[in-house]
Amino acid sequence: MDGRLLALARQEKENIRRQSVQEDRRRHQIAYAREPELRRLDDAIAGLMGSAVSAALGEGTDLAQAQRESLELQARRAELLVANGWPMDWLDGAWDCPRCRDTGYVQGQMCSCLTALYEQERAKDLSTLLKLGGETFGSFNLNFYDNTPDPATGISPRQQMETVFGICCDYAIHFGKNSMNLLFQGDTGLGKTFLSACIAREVSQRGFSVVYETAVAALSAYERERFTRSEGEAEESSALIRRMTGCDLMILDDLGTELVTEFSKSALYTLINARLLAGKKTVISTNLTSAQMERRYTPQILSRLEGEYQTLLFVGSDIRRLKKEKGLD
Repeated sequence: MDGRLLALARQEKENIRRQSVQEDRRRHQIAYAREPELRRLDDAIAGLMGSAVSAALGEGTDLAQAQRESLELQARRAELLVANGWPMDWLDGAWDCPRCRDTGYVQGQMCSCLTALYEQERAKDLSTLLKLGGETFGSFNLNFYDNTPDPATGISPRQQMETVFGICCDYAIHFGKNSMNLLFQGDTGLGKTFLSACIAREVSQRGFSVVYETAVAALSAYERERFTRSEGEAEESSALIRRMTGCDLMILDDLGTELVTEFSKSALYTLINARLLAGKKTVISTNLTSAQMERRYTPQILSRLEGEYQTLLFVGSDIRRLKKEKGLD
């Protein structure tokens, strides 16, 4: 689990617990004000619970007698609650999740309510990162790719993209420690960002931690950490770098759009190499050709990309332009 998102889920659970405690106090104040006998009954029941504990510890208290008296008091308490128009359990805690009493844990294990909050945080975090909205494999339309075979290869853009699509689907569904790293390569508007987002969404839904960043944002984090004078900004950048290097899957989108400097090349190598050494998986998308990448980046970076990544070539015509021409935008 992503520690940052789990911390957010725990904080939300704590907020819920705080509200539950406040609501419980409010109910007791109302009940005691309207029916003072309820306070006396609660005090007596609490005293008998102490007697039962003493009996269990062998301190001479009659356990059976304490239990009988407690049941009688609880029955009277229930009668008074119902008589006043409240449920019998109205003063037994206003918990959002009675199973864990809003602590988030049951016998040391995460409760399903905390797991659900974690899933909500993960979905919210990923949606914020993707900023697109409808990236699912089911909505990927292969009809935008031409069926005319390429004279050089005999393979049409449609056939090539069917292969790419199948690899991406299989990658996302079977993602794990033995997965490959992927390099999406091709012109703009061919679906690289869309399919990488589909992978991110599917892998995240299967419980893996995913970070999705553009190359500009990712490499800028290294620059801010190194050169900013703001302590807060430096810590924020450090936190992002830790997430990028430690997550199960890193999506690095639009490699080649960043300003190339010696520092940015060093930062890129650091990110790629750190993830390889940690056995973490990365999907990189770029509009650059292999020749352009060779001119732009260092031999060390190219060596990692060529030796550790499976390259998927995206071909066809700009889908954004085709949609505009057909009035689908």
